[in-house]
Amino acid sequence: MGMRIGLVTDTYVPQVNGVSTIVRRIVDVLGESGHDFAVIAPRYPEAEGPTAHELRVPSLPFPPYPAIRLSLPSFGPAARFLDAFRPDLVHVHTEGPLGLAGRRYALRRSLPLVTSFHTDFPRYARHYGVPALAPLVWRWLAWFHGSARLTHTPGDAIRDELERHGFKCARVWGRGVDSRQFHPARRDAGWRRWLAGADDSAIVLHVGRLAPEKNLGILIAAWRLARERLGQRATFVIAGEGPLAARLVAELPFVRQLGFLPRASLATLYASCDLCVLPSHTETCGLVALEAMASGLPVIAADAGGLRESVRHEATGLLLAPHDPHAFADGIEALVLDPARRFALAAAAREWALERDSAREDAQLLSQYADLARRGAPQVTACAA
Repeated sequence: MGMRIGLVTDTYVPQVNGVSTIVRRIVDVLGESGHDFAVIAPRYPEAEGPTAHELRVPSLPFPPYPAIRLSLPSFGPAARFLDAFRPDLVHVHTEGPLGLAGRRYALRRSLPLVTSFHTDFPRYARHYGVPALAPLVWRWLAWFHGSARLTHTPGDAIRDELERHGFKCARVWGRGVDSRQFHPARRDAGWRRWLAGADDSAIVLHVGRLAPEKNLGILIAAWRLARERLGQRATFVIAGEGPLAARLVAELPFVRQLGFLPRASLATLYASCDLCVLPSHTETCGLVALEAMASGLPVIAADAGGLRESVRHEATGLLLAPHDPHAFADGIEALVLDPARRFALAAAAREWALERDSAREDAQLLSQYADLARRGAPQVTACAA
């Protein structure tokens, strides 16, 4: 018998980020497995109308970061939509206004609640200049997730940190990669000519949100150093949007800035490049690293957080001190000038990514949902296996 799963998120397609990617993945898994789903998410100006499975709530741009949309909690519309759907459980993916509405609905209807911890907001508070808020953020997060039967988070390190802060039901889930979509076979000679012009230029890629928490000051400094040393032997490419996009254009005039790319084009871009550089030290998982590795790229990454769990130093890429631009420049130079080493790392990266293929995680998710739906919501939270 099919399950009925309610999904609530403060970010969803057409936005592209780690959260929206995971929610879309769950939607696909449920649909392909014959289960019913309903999604509550923000409405975006550029999006098509909602499907029959969606409630799209009006949203406004968040002033410091207009690409992020904020919706009002919408308790009434959310409750009416979910009542009509009759979910067996509710999975809340974000701690924002819509997530709050989903949490409230599940608890008031005595339904099993699953939450996800995708974003390390306490660390973000430090990056945005308000470190004193970090303890308050932890208290909010503990309250928000405390009633969940499971809290998914995509890395071992962040799960351990959650447990140190009293999260009793944290489980690692959501670090799988679709190794069929992200595949070296997508390498495209036309894309390479468009990006680099010269066939012998190694293409160095960065993919991600262009925001302060991504440690982009280090990227800027490292790429300047690498450009001085390598000249036309390397082409530098960035895919992504965010509040620091204008700074990157100004300080890295030699870089090809592609902005937002749909996932199919992103998969072709990964495979058509030669290595990927990720200096962020706030990642809970580093899905971008796994997508690059599945596409056959070695990754030069910060030795921190979730990236440390995905990249194997000197095996699938390089792990470097997060705040050392010279180390990143040295790593880029070394791999650009040594194709044999780069190819060996790329082959190992692909093999490692296959071990993180999303298929087994998807089966685990359906098993968790089924177990929770069968048990219902107890008076006292008990973690599922």
